[in-house]
Amino acid sequence: MDGKAVVVTGAGRGLGEAFAAHLARAGAAVVVNDVDEAQASRVAERIRRDGGAAVASGHSVADPEQAEAIVALCAAEFGAVHGLVNNAGLTYEALPWDDDPARARAVVEVNVLGVIYTGLAAIRRMRAAGGGAIVNISSGAALGQRTIATYAATKGAVSSLTASWALDLEDCGIRVNAVCPKAYTRMVWTSERASRHTPPERTPDLVAPLVHFLLDERSAGITGQVVRCTGPELHIVGQPYLKAPILHRDAWDVDSVATAFAEVFGGHLEPYGLEKRLPPRLRKWLTPVRSA
Repeated sequence: MDGKAVVVTGAGRGLGEAFAAHLARAGAAVVVNDVDEAQASRVAERIRRDGGAAVASGHSVADPEQAEAIVALCAAEFGAVHGLVNNAGLTYEALPWDDDPARARAVVEVNVLGVIYTGLAAIRRMRAAGGGAIVNISSGAALGQRTIATYAATKGAVSSLTASWALDLEDCGIRVNAVCPKAYTRMVWTSERASRHTPPERTPDLVAPLVHFLLDERSAGITGQVVRCTGPELHIVGQPYLKAPILHRDAWDVDSVATAFAEVFGGHLEPYGLEKRLPPRLRKWLTPVRSA
């Protein structure tokens, strides 16, 4: 990463801090962004103390003008924008009937619009310069997870955005990939549910080498991918696809749709959510019959 300038959002703690510190040690100049400017300054100061190059930003990604300012700061301080890690994110737990529209809106503004705003600002500069790399932080929750539906929806949006940007930018020399990290961060330790599945030894720095790889030249030619890293495990997340069989009629009415599900699609229903729960129809079919 020598000579590269990278923006890392949400870098005041947790995953973002680990990414920023790792990239700086690898030679990158880093804009450490976080709405908690004191935390961003702490991380930037530590990087500089360790011999790296870093500047702090307290701007909010959820505001398009401030998102532009984050990227402009990188160009002004370091002369270019070679990489962007869209890491800033919010979450909370709520069952649908107890969810709060104001909290949902705030999560969407940061997790989706924040990625878009900062990404667009970086893309314009990268395209003018002839290339770059973007890593969007998604989540396995995009596949569906209990009590965090709004967060899961935003991460599904990030994965879709990643694929769309990769298509639009492949001829511009800009690669766009997403990472689904699993690490022991504040999002985990403040959630009894999440902390049961993510032990403290799954530290954020275990995910940083993957982000580094996707930003540097060794990942040339890799774009549009969603990659999950839990620390010990590293794997590609499959993209959504159109599942066979595909039935054809000149026009579908309610009765013909019902027949299609009863006679064909009933055997092709997909398990849903990270826990791969079976639809009730399949659960009924697979429940063993107990003899009297």
